[in-house]
Formats: sequence, C-alpha cells, structure tokens
Amino acid sequence: MRNRSDAAGRGALGTASITPGTTIVITGGGSGIGRLVALGAARKGAHVVLWDRDGDAARSVAHEATALGGRGTAVVVDLADSDAIELAAAETLMLGAVDVLVNNAGVVSGRPLTELTTQQIERTMRVNAIAPILVTRALLPAMRDAGRGRIVTVASAAGFIGVAGQTDYAASKFAAVGFMESLRAELRKQGSPITTLTVAPFYIDTGMFAGVTTKVPALLPILSSATVATRILAAIESRRSLLALPPLVRFVPALKVLPPAVADRLADALGVNEGMDGFTGREPADEPRPRARHA
Repeated sequence: MRNRSDAAGRGALGTASITPGTTIVITGGGSGIGRLVALGAARKGAHVVLWDRDGDAARSVAHEATALGGRGTAVVVDLADSDAIELAAAETLMLGAVDVLVNNAGVVSGRPLTELTTQQIERTMRVNAIAPILVTRALLPAMRDAGRGRIVTVASAAGFIGVAGQTDYAASKFAAVGFMESLRAELRKQGSPITTLTVAPFYIDTGMFAGVTTKVPALLPILSSATVATRILAAIESRRSLLALPPLVRFVPALKVLPPAVADRLADALGVNEGMDGFTGREPADEPRPRARHA
C-alpha cells in the first residue's frame, strides 16, 4: 500500500510536476545528460530508475540520487538488444508504476558513410531509433492503466536537418522525431492523458560530440549539459511537446520549404556541415555486457 506522499506525488503528474513519489525511467542514465536529469529529479524527491549498459556508472548515479533525497535504482541493459529491453521493462514495472519515461540513451559514430561498418550503422539505428520505440511500447500499457504519464525522447537538431559526417546518426534521429510525432498524434486520437515531449538540442558539451565546432556560436552555441538538463526538467513539468535548443533549431524545418540549393547555402553559411570535421567523440565501449540485470 502506498503512503500518502507517494500517492500525492504520483497524482501530481496530472499537472506534469515532479514531486516525491514520482518515478522516472531514464535510459542512458549513468552519464551525461541522463545523469544530470536524474540528479535534478532526485533533488525533488523522485525515484529515478537508471537504465544503462554500464552497471557501475548506473549504480554510482543511483547512490548520488539517494544522497540527494530521492531514490535511485540501477538496471543494467543493452538497448541494442530487444529481448534485454523486455526484461528490463518487466523488472522496472515490478518496482511500481512509471510516471515519466526519458528515452535519452544515444550513440554516434561520426564518420562518413563509406567509413562506417555495418555494425556501427546497425548499433546506431538500434539504440537511437528502435530502442525508444521498444522501451515506450513496453512501458506504455502500464501508464495507460494508471491513467497518466509523460514520454520524453531526446532526439537532436540532426533530426530536422541532415549533416555531413552524421549519415547514420541523422537517419536515426529523423526516425526518433517521426516516432514521437506519430505517437503524439496516436495518443491524442485516443483521448489519452499521456503526453509527449521531443527534445531537439544542438551539440552538447558532454563528450559524446567531443571535437565538434560551431561557426556561429551566437546563433548555434555548443550547449552546456547542465543547462540542457535543467531545461529538460522544466519542459517535463510543462505541457510543451517540443523543446528545441537553442531556439533557432525550432525554425530549421522551415528550410525544407526553400529550394534545396538555397537551403544548402544557408546551412553552409551557418557552418552546419563543417562542425563534424574535428569530431573525436568518446572511446567506444565494446566489452560484453549483461542483457538485463536489476542492481
């Protein structure tokens, strides 16, 4: 039986607030934006369930969350494995209802198409495009039964415009944006109280895009991870369906109405296709991981 504070916290999700008792699942919660969102939610007393391939990192963030006054639970899962997603979802739902899902995990290769391996392409699509769909499908029925929920997917500005050096990444983020648009339409058609939020940031200083540059920082700055996490938390607590960072990103789809040659010149003037030239990124983690394990 839930205590009063837990029930009150969950009920508050009707107004999209994060309070004690709110349960938030965050994929890729062991580092970067996922970690910062988790800690921000923990400060408000939320229970953060951290899905990550790196068990040690997830457990570390779970401990941090608990120390901040929330509650942290680590679930070790490889999001490229569809069976592991089902196992992780089952384990998560044993903890109770999920109020907010943040599909945050992502990978990037950062190489021209002909330099990508089949394995890199498949992993990018599985983690960035397919996993959000499968994770959402696994947790959505319980949200529907509870009559509340907020589904968040951290996509990218690259989900609105193709970028040189990001052929597989942009393809996966276009897919993520399309998924969220269709899901929002589907939920609206059903009269569901469950809401969605698509996050579309420019490059963030987490290390995932180490080495990238921006030609026009006044309009397209490299974003602070702390600022992005704060903005995501605020957007979760609002009713907005799109968070574009910086604001210029919101207008990128408008380029599609222009003749391609004109749109290309504008993109070049903004340095969009030069940004990946110095990309180094993080070192890949290729060691075997458990399929799914509660920790």
